[in-house]
Amino acid sequence: MRMGILSMTAAAAALALGLTACGGDSGQTTTGATAEGSPQQKAGKIGVILPDSKSSARWETADRKYLEEAFKAAGVQYDIQNAQNDKTAFQTIADQMMTNGATVLMIVNLDSGTGKTVIEKARSQGVVTIDYDRLTLGGNAAYYVSFDNTKVGTLQGEGLVKCLSDKKADKPIVAYLNGSPTDNNATLFKQGYDGVLKPKFDSGDYVKGPDQAVPDWDNTQAGTIFEQMLTSQPKIAGVLAANDGLGNAAITVLKKNNLNGKVPVTGQDATVQGLQNILAGDQCMTVYKAVKKEADAAAKLAVALAKGEKPQASGSVKDPETGKDVPAELLDPQAITIENVKDVVADGYVTKEELCTGEFAAKCTEAGIQ
Repeated sequence: MRMGILSMTAAAAALALGLTACGGDSGQTTTGATAEGSPQQKAGKIGVILPDSKSSARWETADRKYLEEAFKAAGVQYDIQNAQNDKTAFQTIADQMMTNGATVLMIVNLDSGTGKTVIEKARSQGVVTIDYDRLTLGGNAAYYVSFDNTKVGTLQGEGLVKCLSDKKADKPIVAYLNGSPTDNNATLFKQGYDGVLKPKFDSGDYVKGPDQAVPDWDNTQAGTIFEQMLTSQPKIAGVLAANDGLGNAAITVLKKNNLNGKVPVTGQDATVQGLQNILAGDQCMTVYKAVKKEADAAAKLAVALAKGEKPQASGSVKDPETGKDVPAELLDPQAITIENVKDVVADGYVTKEELCTGEFAAKCTEAGIQ
């Protein structure tokens, strides 16, 4: 596939010693430089904007941690902030980062419109951009780092089919709780699970139930939406929920109706809550995305760019809006069920202490979690 790499103009900045963390317990802002004792080297500053801390726990518990570790190890200056789903704040943070000397800007967009505005402004100032996890449609970022998001959806669809098959469901009504309509990843997830489930609907093996997107991946709205779905279609027999937060919202409603564990629910992100729902038998599967690998791949690109290098990506993805190929690093996701929950713990993404609390201690033992 064709791969074009945008050139970068960046002024080198002398690195300061020490590390300062701002924001207290909120986890909104982290700034840092070379750790004491690290070799001095000239490089630009890297700015990272995370989207929120509500839609998924991963942004603050995993992505921030792994990016910080990678930047510290490389001895580069960095500034990580969280926009908390505020589009105005997102743009303000980007402006501040560039004013404060960022030569590389890594963003997880809130929507493509906001992301495109930030990327275009960065480009006009000679700042190189990386789309992290979510592709900004029409943005033409220099690089894109994510997982194969269509495959994520495929794994979700295949997981739901297996769970329904295990329950010997006959012509089950399947409801969709899709991700945010402004998130291109949600579109890709849906393409993946539609590819698995549509043939089932077309053949009459399954019945297509309610199909609705959840604005901003908001779990509270997801609960309201699913409650309405279940009211209008009480015989829903399977729920394709696009992530663990949406899945838990559906499970909460199912519990109120004594249907939890009887109606398979999917998820994504392998959160502690999602994994506990799997251990309890209320969620049939999730999708584990080894965020450390994603963060490390993005950090490697960002560090090289900050040092004035022009790294090559291993592949590319086509921007459906512009038709252009965006140099990309795409990683493989993994389906997680009760049989391999232990893999997520073994990988260090979730600790046994976090997962195996209270009532889940015995269930962890049964699942082979060491």
